[in-house]
Amino acid sequence: MHAWVGAEAVASVGGVPSFFPLTDDERELRDRAYPLIEPPYDRQQWYSILGEYGLLRFRYPVLDYTAYGRLLMARPARSEASRYSLLIEDIRNDIVRLDPFFRVAARVADMDSKRAQALPYIPELSEGEYFNAVNRIGENGLAIEWVKHSLHQRVASYRYALERLVIITPSPQAVECEQTLNRLAALVEQTTVAAVPPPPRRRVVAK
Repeated sequence: MHAWVGAEAVASVGGVPSFFPLTDDERELRDRAYPLIEPPYDRQQWYSILGEYGLLRFRYPVLDYTAYGRLLMARPARSEASRYSLLIEDIRNDIVRLDPFFRVAARVADMDSKRAQALPYIPELSEGEYFNAVNRIGENGLAIEWVKHSLHQRVASYRYALERLVIITPSPQAVECEQTLNRLAALVEQTTVAAVPPPPRRRVVAK
């Protein structure tokens, strides 16, 4: 369903996606990337299924960090507690998603590193095979970087929303919300998975 994530990421920098089939880990990478790319305020909307299939594209790397807070404040609520609770829930959901995503991202990056190292030693490597391998490495790397960029933007979005809540409807829940947000921010800063740089592009002549 989310195979388009990699193609969208590479298209954003004027690249070409790979025509190689996705491995299980590459497919899982894209599936786990999507909830961390999708704006939190777009979840559980009538059009959400369109986004799942890539019919609503979330362009890399653009995200309006004020949108979440504005929509949260515009949400009908009889009590400010419901807004704080929703913000805390969205932050916690992202915290839960981090570890599974970065575990599969580490596996994909490890396989791409081995693939890049193997390329010079593969006999009778066609030009199409070489460029599809290079393009897939770049595609996977950009998908990982997209999520990392999105996470930093999400932290900014949540912080903006919390600041507006504190100003407009102060509540003791703000302390719990800030603590949860600080935990997310710390986890985002601790992520160490680095995308594998694609090998230099060169023309391959079949032997």
